[in-house]
This record gives sequence, C-alpha cells and structure tokens, in this order.
Amino acid sequence: MYYLIYGFLYLLSLLPMWALYLLGDFVYLVLYKIFGYRKKVVLQNLSVAFPEKTTEEKNRIAAKFYRNFVDTFIETIKLFSASEAFLKKRVQGDFEVFNQLYERGSKAQVHLGHNFNWEMGNVAFNLYSPFPLLAVYMPLSNKTMDRVFRKMRARSGTILLPATDMARAFLPYRETQYLLGLVADQVPGNPEKAYWLNFFGKPAPFVLGPERGARQNNLPIIFVHITKKKRGHYYVHAHIETERPLELEEGELTRRYRDYLETVIRRHPDMWLWSHRRWKKEWKDRYRHLWIDTSPAPAAATGQTNPV
Repeated sequence: MYYLIYGFLYLLSLLPMWALYLLGDFVYLVLYKIFGYRKKVVLQNLSVAFPEKTTEEKNRIAAKFYRNFVDTFIETIKLFSASEAFLKKRVQGDFEVFNQLYERGSKAQVHLGHNFNWEMGNVAFNLYSPFPLLAVYMPLSNKTMDRVFRKMRARSGTILLPATDMARAFLPYRETQYLLGLVADQVPGNPEKAYWLNFFGKPAPFVLGPERGARQNNLPIIFVHITKKKRGHYYVHAHIETERPLELEEGELTRRYRDYLETVIRRHPDMWLWSHRRWKKEWKDRYRHLWIDTSPAPAAATGQTNPV
C-alpha cells in the first residue's frame, strides 16, 4: 500500500503547477463552498481572535484561509518531485541569521507556527543553511500515510524526530551542531502539563517543551514565520529572539512567542491554520499553578459549551 500511495502522489506531483492549481481550485469549491469542511470551527476560532470584526470580514478571512489551506495541500504534493531550482525560486528568505550562528559554532532552536506553507519551508530550508535541521513532528495515526509524508519531509536532509518519542530520538544528536525546529503552537495533549496564558484574550495551553528545552540547553532562540508573496511563492522571516534564554524568568520565552504569534496572525490572518481547535482545552481552576501570563489568572472556568 505504501508504494502504491507514494507512487500515485509522485506521478501526480509531475504535473505542472497550473494543472495542480486547477485541481486545487476544484478542491476549494468542494471543500469550502459545498461541504464547508470544519467551517464552524474556523468561524468560531475567528470570532475568538477577532471579536471586533464583522461577520462579513470574518467570512472574507475564512474564504482566503481555505484558498491557502488547499494551496498548501497542492504544493505539498509537488514536493514529492520538486527540483532544487523549483524550491529556490518559490521559497526565499532571510537565512543569514542561521548562517551566522552556524559559523560561530552555535547550536540553535527555532520556534514557528502553522503559517502556510510550512511544508515548503521545511524542504527548502536545507538548500539555504548549513545547519543539520532536526524537525519535531507529530506522527500521523495512519502508518502508511505517516511513512509517505516522512519520506517527503526528509527528502532534502531534514532529520525527523517524532514528538511522541522525542527524548530518545534526539539522543544521537545532542552533542552535534544542530538546529532544532519546533512548531510551537501545537495544542498540548495534556492540559495539566502545559503553560497556560491568554491567546487572543482567551486562556489557552502552550506546550512546555520549547521553553524548557531552550532553558535547559541555553541555546539561541530564533522566531520564524512565513509570508506569501504571491500564489506558490513564500518568504521566510527569521530573527534571534534571545541568545541566552536561561537568563529569562520562567514563562517569559513562551509569553514572547505568544506575542509574536499573535502579531503575525493579526498581520496575515488568512495564513494561519484556523481549522485546528486551538482553544479546545478549557481553563480550570486546578491549572492555576500553570498560569504564566502577566495578567491575573481567571477566577473560574471560562469557555463555551462547545469549545473551539
């Protein structure tokens, strides 16, 4: 089954981009216009993040989001066969930050979110930077599809570390010069092992790993986001947030990342993955010791009957 699926996706990826985008336009109509895939979740999320916007404004953001969502799917298929020249033409950025740290002999850690198209960014990164990229990923429940996408994501040299067994998988590289890439806006599986703080004004859990790993290793921390120049063309933005995270008080790095992520999303609201349920974990008083925001913790449980 693996070879059948991989072979089909590889052959599909050989189509020119205009043909793939034509397919994407059809998928968009079916997904958004006809079936409204997770549309309720998307609009609920947008209502939490942008209560000041009108229904019409939120619907416009949602429509653009679905366009970007489908384009990401189509462009990811292309990655199965995309050449180095194709990737360099379509993914550019300010990679000098990484090169400077590498030349200094430093290791580093990257925090990024689900900004489109992170899959193209991952594959293209190794063409621009000498760093060995260690990328933490969440394995897919379907073993065959997980194997297919691991092969695609690792095709340019990325070393994939499963989030479910990250500590063991990381061991062979801990003494090497590496760049550890973390998608830091994942929803924690266990809300009692998380940092809690406001995200767009509503309590939300953030995974502990990115900050705790940064403090433990005292590595330079690079915040990254991706913007879209035009269809299929992206720019990677990167800056060093701190070179000594251990000097920050506990929780400060996560607060800075939250602020960074909110700023990026407000500037480019259609470029973030609104279809995942970022506020699905409800705040409870027993999480009070996990609250790290500068504002006071909520006095009682908040949220809706059907949390987003």
